[in-house]
Amino acid sequence: MGRVQDSYDRRNRWLWMGLAAPGAIWLLVLFVVPFYVMLAVAAGGVNPFFQTAVPIWNPLNWSSVNLTAVWHDMVGSGAFLGPPALRTLLYTAIATAISLAIAYPVAYFVSRYAGRRKALFLVLLIAPFWVSYMMRMLAWIDLLQQNGFVNSALSALALPGHTDWLGGKPVTVVLGLVYGYIPYVILVLYAGLDRIDQSLLEAARDLGLSKWQTFRHVTVRLSKPAIIAAAFITSLPMLGDYFTNQLLSGAPGTTMIGNAIEGQLESPGETGQGAVLALLLLFVLLIPMIYYVGSTARASREFA
Repeated sequence: MGRVQDSYDRRNRWLWMGLAAPGAIWLLVLFVVPFYVMLAVAAGGVNPFFQTAVPIWNPLNWSSVNLTAVWHDMVGSGAFLGPPALRTLLYTAIATAISLAIAYPVAYFVSRYAGRRKALFLVLLIAPFWVSYMMRMLAWIDLLQQNGFVNSALSALALPGHTDWLGGKPVTVVLGLVYGYIPYVILVLYAGLDRIDQSLLEAARDLGLSKWQTFRHVTVRLSKPAIIAAAFITSLPMLGDYFTNQLLSGAPGTTMIGNAIEGQLESPGETGQGAVLALLLLFVLLIPMIYYVGSTARASREFA
């Protein structure tokens, strides 16, 4: 009997290893190898003639020249990377807060009151994913032009119109981030709210809580993991976003850290510094990711 069980366990182990192998190879090829290439470029040198990056593959020969240069560019006397970094954090925080404030009521309505039309609402929520991010930003540009719909609507309402929304305004970049990433927030919040057991809400009402108290003490608390997930799923790509600012502003006063990385990667002789900055951004993003994993685990244990 023991031999049969051992043979069965061995077959299961090989089965699961075989099923996991494609994913592991995919992760190795598309993450581990590119990540090591970035490390080799960041710790490498520069071709003095062509001004191109020269990767150093041996970790024993890695140099800290590019890291030192980036550090001086961020906190030194002539630092120019500090303002974009702080601006990116501010834009991301505001855009995430606005996205949550708009998305939560929408997700709550669909999960609780859509009824038989829930499938229709879900199709409408997923529809933005059928259009590329660039096409949605280009549509936003048409709306915000001086003779576009937004200024025309403001003028029709006797409000100040003919504003140059695309002339380097921070509010345009923030609203562009909200417009681009809010579908992710709605879907994540909907998935979390839809999983809440309705019997828990009914029990809270039976115990004497009002609708508002039930929403605040039960619904919001049970949806906390979804709120955290939605915030991180959207804020993490926002921190590295460069396309939104590039299309909707392009002004130095709204430059984000993603634009700074792109500029260094395209500048001769600064590819290594761009790789260092990208790696630093990755390590910064690991902090909220670790917090998210920990908070999700704690929430799972709390409501288990």
